[in-house]
Amino acid sequence: MPERASETTPESPWPLRVLSENLKRYFERAPEAWIEGQLIEANVRGGHAYLTMRDLDVEYSLSLTVWSSVLRGLDAKPEVGSRVVARVKPSFWLKNGRLSMNALDIKPVGIGDLMVRLEKLRKALFDEGLFAPERKQPLPFLPQRIGLITGRDSDAEKDVIKNATLRWPGVKFEIRYSAVQGVNAASQVIAALKDLDNNPDVDVIVIARGGGSFEDLFPFSDEQLVRAVAAAQTPVVSAIGHEADRPILDDVADLRASTPTDAAKRIVPDFHEEKSRIDQARERMEYAITRFVDRELKNLESLRTRPVLAAPEGMVTVRKEDLLRYRERSYSAMTHRLRREVDAIHHFKTQVRALSPQKTLDRGYSVVQKADDLSIVRQPAEAPTGTPLFIRLAGGKIAAMSEGEIADAN
Repeated sequence: MPERASETTPESPWPLRVLSENLKRYFERAPEAWIEGQLIEANVRGGHAYLTMRDLDVEYSLSLTVWSSVLRGLDAKPEVGSRVVARVKPSFWLKNGRLSMNALDIKPVGIGDLMVRLEKLRKALFDEGLFAPERKQPLPFLPQRIGLITGRDSDAEKDVIKNATLRWPGVKFEIRYSAVQGVNAASQVIAALKDLDNNPDVDVIVIARGGGSFEDLFPFSDEQLVRAVAAAQTPVVSAIGHEADRPILDDVADLRASTPTDAAKRIVPDFHEEKSRIDQARERMEYAITRFVDRELKNLESLRTRPVLAAPEGMVTVRKEDLLRYRERSYSAMTHRLRREVDAIHHFKTQVRALSPQKTLDRGYSVVQKADDLSIVRQPAEAPTGTPLFIRLAGGKIAAMSEGEIADAN
């Protein structure tokens, strides 16, 4: 007979009991493990308890068997809906080939344990920087469409819609319903968040629930939900409505509202307040413009009463008078200068005439010139006997002939 399952063949199979015994030995070697979940079913028959535990995040469930000996030693009997941790070990029944999971111990998860886990996760996410103020997105001043994630027909839904519509009648909503407590809440909220975040018409997303116990609000501290909110491109508002126990969603959201009503008041402006502000601004503008116009009119009137504007030709008249005065001065100065220069010319002319050769001739003197080249004869030797001469007198010239030098009688 083959020793291993891989060695079996149609011609050399294992008897069923061999496989069953090998499976039993395999499962019995499996170590014990602590698991966590929520009890969704509990039946007690013959002193034994048959439980069904479901995962906290996904739709996985597991059947547990609690033998009477273990059940009697438990501090608290298992209750449907409670969150528990169980120490389990697999067991294989040879008779019917059924695999069962035996619970060797079951402990309820107390609020203290959950709070310790919550604070540990909160610190880790804080150290990672998911709560940093610079990561938070500003909300739009006037969102045209609000994405709302809440329970179906819940008071939170009614509060958000009613108060937002009262403040701004034109606002519109894109609503996604999801579980807001229990094991399915976190996954459904994540799905709704991603759907709204992918909608380009949604300007802001509100996750709303009207308070509740610590256990009811625990899904809003789910790590996957917190990371989905941190990764969202659309601003997210947390409106869980519980002051005593703040879920981690409050820390990572772009805005934390104390209640759904508070969220509605903070994501849309009040129509009447905005209209009042606009009216006040309009009045202030009108008052400022009126004052400005009045001030400028006064300035204009003041300018108009000035002489230069009352009689603008005065400036030209003054300049004309100045121009005439300057012209008269120039004319007088020019005339005076011309007269002085005329007198100077007459004076110079008199001097020139007094020194001219003509005046000398007028006094009876004459100038002797050679007739051939008209050069002036200054020495007797320059005009020997027979030299033709011209003699220039005051009234004209006469021709002469030199008879040579005459001895001076003196």
